[in-house]
Amino acid sequence: MRLRVRYSKKGKVRFTSHRDVARIWERALRRVGLGMAYSQGFSPRPKLSFGLALSTGHESEAEFLELELSDEEGEAAGWSTERSVDLAERLTEALPIGLDVVAVAPVEKGESLQQAVTSCTWSIEVDGVDMEQMNAWVADVLTRDEIVVERERKGKPVVEDLRPHVLALDVTGTTETGVRLLADLGTQPRALRPSELLTAVDPPLKAVTVCRMHQWMSQGNDREEPLTAPITPAPSATVPA
Repeated sequence: MRLRVRYSKKGKVRFTSHRDVARIWERALRRVGLGMAYSQGFSPRPKLSFGLALSTGHESEAEFLELELSDEEGEAAGWSTERSVDLAERLTEALPIGLDVVAVAPVEKGESLQQAVTSCTWSIEVDGVDMEQMNAWVADVLTRDEIVVERERKGKPVVEDLRPHVLALDVTGTTETGVRLLADLGTQPRALRPSELLTAVDPPLKAVTVCRMHQWMSQGNDREEPLTAPITPAPSATVPA
């Protein structure tokens, strides 16, 4: 049986790297005594797969991983909503402060989360600008036919157009020292990071805080999340209109 887990990453733990978060999850799964399926070979590892990596320093309301249960664990007493809720609570207790499991559900085997997710919604706080400046910057981005940048990849210069990855961009409010943006950015064939967009257009901007609010998969003409959070986020995590 395969389980999909949705969790948040908030507070000081946002400075923990993606690789270290993976190690934290392995320890948490051992602590709760979940019967995991393991890889073959000289050094067996629990079968875990993570979604799109989150840049160190960013927060998130929507991180995902999938794990394989052993045959015995998957078949024991079946699976129910109550069992999902209980596992979510036990995992949260086993994880460091700031990593909170908000949903667990069985899923069918399919393409990886990294391949399935086509876009992400980001809440971005930008310091040192006002609403008029930010609205002008957003209008400039959205009216451009292309946003061409040159970067080095594997030792070779690569020219890339970022504009197709900017699916939506809006100024949603002010903060004490700046402005908040809400951005839908594409992830295929390569995810566009908020910091890349902010520095690709003059004047370049710098994010004070970045939080991934949603990850989206295409479902025909619609989109859906890999796993919906069944609880309402705390007021501090919501994006003001």
